[in-house]
Formats: sequence, structure tokens, C-alpha cells
Amino acid sequence: MKKMINKSTVTSFINYGIVIALFAVFQTLSATGNLSRQLTGLLIPICAYVIMALALNLVVGISGELSLGHAGFMSVGAFSGVITAAALQNSVTNDVARFVIAVVVAALIAAIAGLIIGIPVLRLRGDYLAIVTLAFGEIIKNVLTCLYIGVDSKGLHISAVSEEALGLEATGKAIVKGPMGAVGIMKISTFISGIILVLIALFVIQNLINSRTGRAIKAIRDNRIAAEACGLNVVKYKLIAFVTSAAIAGSAGALYAMNYSSITPKKFDFNTSILVLVFVVLGGIGNLTGSIIAAIVLVALPELLREFSDYRMLVYAVVLILVMIISNNQKTRAFIGKIFGVFKKKKEGEDN
Repeated sequence: MKKMINKSTVTSFINYGIVIALFAVFQTLSATGNLSRQLTGLLIPICAYVIMALALNLVVGISGELSLGHAGFMSVGAFSGVITAAALQNSVTNDVARFVIAVVVAALIAAIAGLIIGIPVLRLRGDYLAIVTLAFGEIIKNVLTCLYIGVDSKGLHISAVSEEALGLEATGKAIVKGPMGAVGIMKISTFISGIILVLIALFVIQNLINSRTGRAIKAIRDNRIAAEACGLNVVKYKLIAFVTSAAIAGSAGALYAMNYSSITPKKFDFNTSILVLVFVVLGGIGNLTGSIIAAIVLVALPELLREFSDYRMLVYAVVLILVMIISNNQKTRAFIGKIFGVFKKKKEGEDN
């Protein structure tokens, strides 16, 4: 008797295959000189945004909650990773080892931030939850804008006043300079490390979805009252999905930040959260394969349309509209309606 293969297992292997195939294609194009310099520079950001799309889809598609503050977790991971890598510069000379440690620390700190935020936030529902996550994302960005962090032989120094208030030794180095962000970053991210992180994120999310915990999370998403009646702890399971998503977003932030020589908190604002949400909606809510493809296409598309000069963003917008029309379904319409409801309540709150 032939063993029946689970559909979710097939989908999981298809996702792994897509990532590996795209890696092979991009590597081949780069090695043969058929990939432009601009697109080559986008390879690591593409990996980071794919990870972010997967992380947000865990909350939006699988858990069924609308989060508008995931850029905040990305920023926590970005700055945590940069600080860790700089602090280990003298003690860990191997770039790969330093990168791995920085990503792990970034994921852990982002997970802690997710736990702290998730405990009060996940007791809310619908639009109110979305508004609060949006507020927390902005709070994280503003806190990072006020931080000054440096390192010397005595360890890390932190101040919220100025760089001089750090009291660094002559040989010390300021890593984070308030509104200027992190400067002098060691560029140790690589395309290979980005692909490995994408595969790890896929592995974690797909195994969580197909586990007993994942089935409980989806049951709560489909019918919260029935799930509570069956004895499921709603806040607990939603918190598991939220913290896991925050940790994965933190790792994406570390990968992204260590690809540049400097990074500012302003980069991780509300617009970044919306951009990632666009990847999730266009790729299909709850569809991991769609999130991967949407993130790759939409990050690379502005560069591919560069020959259109001033009209490239207009073409980009038209492509988004066409994709929305093609992928239009009841779930997508309901989700977009929820987003507009959030903005309406936010505007009403500002007017009052």
C-alpha cells in the first residue's frame, strides 16, 4: 500500500524548492555577469523582506490578527544585531561566527520585546489590536532615536542624553548615535546567509503551523468562541504565534542592518510595516508561497522599472492594482476593509 503524502508536507517542500531554485538562479546570473549591480545589491534586502513577509503572515494569515507594528521588531533586531557584532569585534574574529551570534541575540531580544508587547496587546481584538501594535512600532522607533550606545574595554555604555555622556575611553567606539542611528557597521551579511535564514524561517513557521499548537492557533482564528468552549487558552496560543513572529522579524532586521555601513531608526517606520503587509496581502493571506514570491517581485520591481525613469513608480502602482484585481477574493476584501477601518478610527481619534 502506498503511503499517502500529506498535502501540507508537499507544500512545505515546494516552498523549500522555490527558495533553493531562486538561489541557484541568482547565483548563476551573478557569476556570469548577467545580474546588474543594482539588483546584486538588492539580494540581501530581498532575503530580509521575504523573512519579514513570512513572519507577518504567521500573525495575519495563520493567527488571524492584524499587526501594523512589525517594523518595530525588525528595528529591535537590527540594532541588537549591530551592537552585538560590534561588541564581539575583538573577541570573535570569524565573521561567520560573529554573524550567527548577532542574529541569535537579535532574535532573542526581538522575542522578548514581542512577549512584553504581546501580553497586554493580544487581549484586544480587531481594529483595536491593530492600532495598539501600530503605536508600539512607533514607540520603539522613537526610543531608538533617543539612544546613544558605545563600547570600550569596560563594556557597553548606554545614554539617552548625548554621545559625550557615554564617557567612553579614548579607544572606545560609539555604535549608535541617536537620530543618526548605527554607524560604522561591519558588512558581514551575505546572500548565502540570507538564503539560510529564509530556509530556517520557513522551517520554523511551517513546522509550527503543522503542529498541534498550529492547529490550535488556526482553530482560534476560525472561531474564537468555539475554541474557548473547547478549553483552549486563546491568549497563550496567540502569544506563541506573536512571539515567534517577532523573533523571526528580529533575525531579518539583523540580516538587513549588517548589509549596510549605517542604518537609522527612521528606516523602520510605519511605511515599512505597511510595505510588508502589502507583500502578505498580495501573496495571499495565509499563503507562505505567495508571500515569498510577492516579496521578491515587489522589492525587485522598482529596480527593474528604472528604465521608465519618472514613470516607474506609476507603473509599480498599476501593477499592484492589477495584482489585487486578479487575486481578489472574499478573504482579501474583508481584510482590506479591516485595514481601512483601522485608519478611519485612527483619524477619528486624532480629530478628537
